[in-house]
Amino acid sequence: MFSFFKSDPTKKLRKTYDQLSTDAMLAQRKGDIRKYSELTAEAEKLWQQILDIETQKKS
Repeated sequence: MFSFFKSDPTKKLRKTYDQLSTDAMLAQRKGDIRKYSELTAEAEKLWQQILDIETQKKS
């Protein structure tokens, strides 16, 4: 009945994903490729979690 009061479980994850992606881009621009690859890998893991949550919602 009051489903609009429930928070979106992926909202915080998406915000973290966006921040990681931005940090990775900035690291790449500075020439720190190792940091870029670490942040990108972490962001990809987070994105996979987001997709898993969304597919569970649809089921």
